[in-house]
This record gives sequence, C-alpha cells and structure tokens, in this order.
Amino acid sequence: MSAISLRAPVTPAAGLRGPIRVLLRQHRRSLWAAGALLVLGIAIVVGLRIWVAVASSDELCADGDITRCGDDTYQPTYARAAAEAYLSGGGTVVLLLAGLIGVFVAGPLIARELESGTFRLAWAQSVSPAQWLAARLALPAALVTAGVTVLVLVYRWGWSGLRSNPYAYGLGWYENGIHPALGPTAVAYALLALAVGALCAVAVRRTVLSMSLTALVLGTVMLGFGKRRYELWPTARFLGDNWPGGDAWQIEWGMLTASGKEIYWKDCFRAGTEDTASCLRDQGGITYFTDYHPASHFWPIQLVETGILLALAALAVALAFRVLRRRHG
Repeated sequence: MSAISLRAPVTPAAGLRGPIRVLLRQHRRSLWAAGALLVLGIAIVVGLRIWVAVASSDELCADGDITRCGDDTYQPTYARAAAEAYLSGGGTVVLLLAGLIGVFVAGPLIARELESGTFRLAWAQSVSPAQWLAARLALPAALVTAGVTVLVLVYRWGWSGLRSNPYAYGLGWYENGIHPALGPTAVAYALLALAVGALCAVAVRRTVLSMSLTALVLGTVMLGFGKRRYELWPTARFLGDNWPGGDAWQIEWGMLTASGKEIYWKDCFRAGTEDTASCLRDQGGITYFTDYHPASHFWPIQLVETGILLALAALAVALAFRVLRRRHG
C-alpha cells in the first residue's frame, strides 16, 4: 500500500485551519486596530455613564433637573446633555462600522489578492478555491459576531440608564440613530456587510471598484430600512384627542369621517392650510386617530429586520461561492 493511501482524510474544518492562520498573520495589524476600536467604543459608553453618575450630585430633582423642581424650566447637567447627544448616534456608528467591515472584506481581504494574483500561491498548496473563500468569511464572521454583540450589550446598558429619564431627548427606541444598535440587527448588518463585500470582490476582482460597489450597496440597504422600518410590523391605532403614551412611535395621524374614511393631516399640509384641525373637520372628520408602534413592537421589528438582513447575507454568500466556482472551478 502506498504512502498516499495511508494518509488520513482531511476534514473541512482541518482544511480551514491553515488558511485561517495565514489570514491572522497577514492582517494582524487590522485585527489589533479593530480590537482597539471596540475597546474605545466600550470605554466611551462606560465613561459617559460614570460622568453622568458623578454629575448627578448637582441634580436637584429625580428627573435630572438642576433648577427648582416643579417649575416650567428643565435644565440637565452638562454631563447628561453630552451623554444623550453622543449616545443618540449609536445606531449610526454601528451602521458605519458595518460599512467599514464590508469595505475591508471587499478590498484588502479578497479583491486585492484576486487582483494581484497572490491567491494562486494558496491554491497551489492544496487549498481549494472554496476553502480559500470560506476562511475569509468564517474568521471575520466569528470575530464580527462576538465583537458587535459585546458592543450592543454595552450600548444598551448605557442607553437604558439615560432613557429612563422622562426628559431624555433623541433616545427613543425607534430613532434611526438608535434602533440599529439595540439588538441583533447590529450583528445582522455586520454579517450582511461581510457577505456583500465578498460577493463584490469575487465578481469585480478590482480592489477600489469592489470597495466602492460594496459601500454603494450597503448604503442603499441601510437607507432603505431607515426609511421603511415602520412597515416591518403592523401599526396599532389609537382613537381620541390625546396621543398614545408609553414611548410610542407615531407614524401617522388624522381624522375619521362618519363612514370611517381616513383623512390625513398631510393632505391639509400639502394644501397650504395653517389650521389643520379646521381643515380636517371641513372634510367631514369627527374623530382623531393615530397610527403608531408601541414600545412592545420593538422586538418584532428588530427580529423581522434581522431575518431579512440574514437572508440577504446568505444569498450574497451563496452567490459569491457560485461566482468563484464558475470562474475557478
């Protein structure tokens, strides 16, 4: 029996160890930089919470007011106002981070090797094209999932401590600058960015063009969800003159006629009418209505958006392997 026949079969997991070790050596500086950014993000959130706690000695009221309680003036400490301002952009930071991940995968991680031809060295060392690409997806996916999960948990801790204040400004769970950073949607955006970057890289095979195309695709997806997130789950309807409370996300409002026809405020606004209430009543409106998302809709919206993003990511990964297989076997 020959020596070749005695060789143990190589499992897929074992086949990925070599390429992954090579990746870790090649991009160790990028990994250190990513780790430093993660630590910096965590330190900023923790530092803001500590700053607010220390400055709370100047607060005269339970709601954080530093003026006389019960009057018509509300003035928070500088620490609280600054913390609210910084944390109100947490979701935007997560989306930018996802974009950077996608651009890095599309450019330095995959497209640069395809453009320069250095991938042939790995393929000549018993590493198949599929294993080569799998290593460049598996390692970033594991690191991104772990890192973004930690960042989301820390951000939720920092956000919840300030959101409990009834006068907190710009910290609603539904805000575009907040929502993406409060749950699994953040991880899904990062994984989608990774998948889109890989697809653009193997399809275009040019570093700069792949990075640009990845940024364009991700920007379109993020902008689309930001504009249409309220449609991911059916709204509730509140009838009456008052607004629904409980941290509700108001979507639309107007009046109902006797027959149940809906008349929307924006129709009067477009007509240039200053007195919206009179305009609605002149058209037969008798009862105010408000379509909104209560706070209980946070998780359904998060999970639906996460599911869509993960499905898109899976499709992008499948297409990336298909394109690689058709071009290189």
